Amino acid sequence: MAPPPGPPPSMALRTALLFLRFFTIAALFASIIVLTTNSAYLEIDSVEFKVRFKDIYAYRYMLATIVVGMAYTLLQIFFTLYYISTGNRIITGDGSFTFDFFGDKIVSYLLATGAAAGFGATKDMKSVFLGVGDADKFFNKGYASASLLLIAFVCTAMLSVFSSYALPKRI
Repeated sequence: MAPPPGPPPSMALRTALLFLRFFTIAALFASIIVLTTNSAYLEIDSVEFKVRFKDIYAYRYMLATIVVGMAYTLLQIFFTLYYISTGNRIITGDGSFTFDFFGDKIVSYLLATGAAAGFGATKDMKSVFLGVGDADKFFNKGYASASLLLIAFVCTAMLSVFSSYALPKRI
């Protein structure tokens, strides 16, 4: 029995992976917006001061991982759109598959560590500043940003699995 007619499996797979990359970039974009707009006024001993996300080192690390993740994901979206529209790869030979393989691995690990740093710092700091000004709201936004970053990591980890399978098959 002959397989049903239609686009080659690699094209259908590339389209599905493109959708996953768009979902990743959306999660990263939402995470960066929540993180960078996060600020609060805290009052300690009758002294009020403004706390911003950049005052916490773990949040700065989260920002760095988000930016790296967005840059890599946008690059991969461009590569995939080029491949879908022309049928040719920008990087010829095995270089494209190797780039996908190592890029997906490295970026997924960066996103995972960024999310973990955000969750850890938020947990530790929230218990210290319990009941102080807008601290609860500030740290809840930290949790929200770290959660969105975790979603982006899961998407990138799934893409990493696909690139692991694609390397020996060269799809």
